Amino acid sequence: MQKIPTTIWQFLYFGVYPKRWFFVVAALGITLMAVLQQATPYIFKLVVDAVERGDMASIPYYVALYPLVFLIIQIIHRGSSLLIEQVCIVGKEYLYNQITSHLFFHSHRYFADRMAGAVVAKVSTAANIFSDFIYLLLWNYLDAAITMVATVVFIALVSPFTALIFAGVFICIFVLNYAMSRQSQVYASASADAQSKQTGVIVDIVTNTSTVRQFGRVKVEQQAVADVSRQARDSEFRVFYYGEWMLVLNGVIITAGFAWMIKHLLGEYEMNLVGAGDLVFVLGLLMSVAYQLLYLGTIFQRSSRQFGELKDSIKELLVPHDVKDVPGAKPLVVKNGNVVMSQVSFTYTNNTILQNFSLTIPAGERVGLVGPSGAGKTTLVSLLLRQYNLDKGVITIDDQDISTVTQESLRQAIAVVPQETTLFHRTIRENIAYGKPDATDEEIVAVAKKARVHEFVVNLAEGYQTLVGERGVKLSGGQKQRIAIARAMLKNAPIMILDEATSALDSESEIAIQNALHNLMMGKTVIAIAHRLSTLREMDRIIVIENGCITEDGTHDALLAYDGTYASLWRHQSGGFF
Repeated sequence: MQKIPTTIWQFLYFGVYPKRWFFVVAALGITLMAVLQQATPYIFKLVVDAVERGDMASIPYYVALYPLVFLIIQIIHRGSSLLIEQVCIVGKEYLYNQITSHLFFHSHRYFADRMAGAVVAKVSTAANIFSDFIYLLLWNYLDAAITMVATVVFIALVSPFTALIFAGVFICIFVLNYAMSRQSQVYASASADAQSKQTGVIVDIVTNTSTVRQFGRVKVEQQAVADVSRQARDSEFRVFYYGEWMLVLNGVIITAGFAWMIKHLLGEYEMNLVGAGDLVFVLGLLMSVAYQLLYLGTIFQRSSRQFGELKDSIKELLVPHDVKDVPGAKPLVVKNGNVVMSQVSFTYTNNTILQNFSLTIPAGERVGLVGPSGAGKTTLVSLLLRQYNLDKGVITIDDQDISTVTQESLRQAIAVVPQETTLFHRTIRENIAYGKPDATDEEIVAVAKKARVHEFVVNLAEGYQTLVGERGVKLSGGQKQRIAIARAMLKNAPIMILDEATSALDSESEIAIQNALHNLMMGKTVIAIAHRLSTLREMDRIIVIENGCITEDGTHDALLAYDGTYASLWRHQSGGFF
């Protein structure tokens, strides 16, 4: 994966790079086109001069030049548009791919602190603004710059002082609009942030629609949307009003400057320093550039807004990864599956979760983790998967420090059945085969039968080709969990993590799947987290964690005999209090 630049101009060049020569040729085409467009009024000068000379025979030839020049301009215009479209479309694709790849390597902390909808909105904003700004850069800025230079040169051929006035008008408008665009960029950035927040809130509510309805909170959430929408509206109005004020000032400067230029030209005409054709030529030039000058503020405002939005997106998306592969990291090689945590300390948001925590799990041993919520059980799993960096200590697998191996190889060696099962909006087959994409239909059906998935899939109209919906919304909690178990079975990794793997299953299904898991766990290193203690009876060891420390360690029978926290929890559950 290439490093994506975090400064705006470098980011834009990064997107242009795949089609950079198309960009160069398009820029040359627009330059030539702008010069020809400004030269077109010269044809009117030739016609007027011919009339004044009485050279009527030349007029048809001069007139015929206009459609010829127009045709050439259109050919150049269409060719440049085609090239620019290639730059923008390919660049957007390239940026989408690169930014998404960058996001994959952010830590769990990054996504935990952000709304998914807002992150997706900023990815889309960055790619789309790249495309919009390339158009703006070539069709507005470059075209305007060449047009202004050509206009000054052409007017100077008729009246140098008039050209000087025009140059002064352009410089005044440019400086004024550039200065005002600095504040406009601040407003635009605030507007972009407000709109991202609006998107994030709406996505969050839509994702949790069932919860909103179940708790009768529709009106409350409607008000929440109204609040963020009002903030987005107010910020957009602020940008709009500021832009309109820029246009008013531009109009005043242009009116005063053009009036001075025309007055000076008429004075030169009365002194026979310029002819009628020259007047027509200059007036034609002024007419062709008037609206470009007027809307120079709009161009600045639009680019400032895009700069603000792009800057905001880059700042949010391209933050440095806090969990990185070290230089020269090698793939993890798991021969046995021996896991050792030595003097591990970890703090999250100023809350110490683990302090000098040590645990050794020999290869092939099945260990159950028990403890109250917040004790650190899930944190241990996250640290083993290297979703966070350790504050202190080391975790090894077969004597290999996991901080020195590639994250990809580490996670390929571990199969996880999470507590909160999330599925892709893809087919059941694709979700099961996610850990082994090249799996055959026979392999998928085999694990599906073991995980009790096959029995409900065969009753679906599309079978294994059934789309499960976003996050698996079309399936029940138990069905989703069975698919997650089948997925882990198919991956067949040497280390398994079961985080409440059967919590969403009914008792009958749980017993059947426990038998399947029993066979699957043979010869593997297993870490199982469960609040339902009956699921841990067959573990080789059960470890009780409280406040980030191991308080009890032994077999089920040994811990019952010890009569500590585990025994107390067991009595509560077997007595029906849970």
